[in-house]
Amino acid sequence: MAEQVGDGVKWERAGLVGAAIGVVAAGAAAGVAIERVTVGRGVRRKAQLALDATGPYGSLRGTAGTATAEDGTELYYETEDAAAPEPPEPSRRGWLRGRRGGASAPLPLTVVFSHGYCLNQDSWHFQRAALRGAVRAVYWDQRSHGRSGRGHDQAAGGPATIDQLGRDLKAVLDAAVPEGPVVLVGHSMGGMTVMAFADQYPDYVHERVAGVGFISTSSGKLAAVTLGLPAVGARAFRAVAPGLLKIMGSQADLVERARRATAELFAGIIKRYSFGSDVDPAVGRFAERLIESTPIDVVAEFYPAFTEHEKGDALAVLDGLPGLVMAGDKDLLTPSAHSTEIAEKLPDAELVIVPGAGHLVIFERPGLVNSALALLISHAADSVQAPVADGLRELATAGEA
Repeated sequence: MAEQVGDGVKWERAGLVGAAIGVVAAGAAAGVAIERVTVGRGVRRKAQLALDATGPYGSLRGTAGTATAEDGTELYYETEDAAAPEPPEPSRRGWLRGRRGGASAPLPLTVVFSHGYCLNQDSWHFQRAALRGAVRAVYWDQRSHGRSGRGHDQAAGGPATIDQLGRDLKAVLDAAVPEGPVVLVGHSMGGMTVMAFADQYPDYVHERVAGVGFISTSSGKLAAVTLGLPAVGARAFRAVAPGLLKIMGSQADLVERARRATAELFAGIIKRYSFGSDVDPAVGRFAERLIESTPIDVVAEFYPAFTEHEKGDALAVLDGLPGLVMAGDKDLLTPSAHSTEIAEKLPDAELVIVPGAGHLVIFERPGLVNSALALLISHAADSVQAPVADGLRELATAGEA
């Protein structure tokens, strides 16, 4: 009997821990209050399967490739080529071509997309669908996420750092875009990756980068974010999270089972911290699938990197480039004020604050995001006299569908 009670306590604690880890996996905080789900688990599972079969979310694929990070980690990427381009508009600056020696035939521009924490390259599904054929694009999975390999340094007990992600991006660029101008676009952690890259490779930025896009991201001060909680709750979470995550990362199998057992709570948390408004249930389920696919030990090892992330000074390297800074005004993870601070350091960038949208604005308001990205890419292409495909400028002026 005592053993049964002990097991019950163990699994009760595991369930609570799984819920807490689920919060972190969504970038959220422990103790958030949500309504209990009254639908039976079997009914919910049938609904999940039905939603998974709805729409082709995350199914778009390109030409596969791999790059090797400095520690030997294999980084997976996919490339999509553009259709036949239309002639470039006259350049108002032409600075990039001049720095490359004024090549007579401008090289095509490539847009490289870096995804966020606990996501993978499939999180760009709606942007990928809209831009397909209009621009050469590279989508990659950050280390330990998606189809990329488990970080070798992290498997050996080393910390995950944003600076290392910046070096990973350089490895992907070297492999997938050996020449020509590039536009770097990052969502959430992906935006931080771009900042770390710029900080470490300013010469590359000067020679090759034609534009930059930051979506739902931050240049620092993340330790002060309240996550929508009362100040006391936010302080408590920040105090216990690092130690709790370290312990849970070492008991991944147990926590994964508990995480599955608390799936209803987990889904509610994802909705709260991903979206600022109601979304199509199939879109919400798509977000769940992406976040659920991130192993708990990966969630645990990346979390501390965000409180250490401070890259405000690195933005000076990107000053003067065509840029886009975008965020939802209901984002609880990287509040829109952080995007405003980025835009203040990038006066040539367009700042777009989306009313009613949350952290996954790329899911929630894809038409608006796609139009803004197309405008950024068009401006970047014009600035270096790179050709663009038919339809990109039309998308830039289409607005939200």
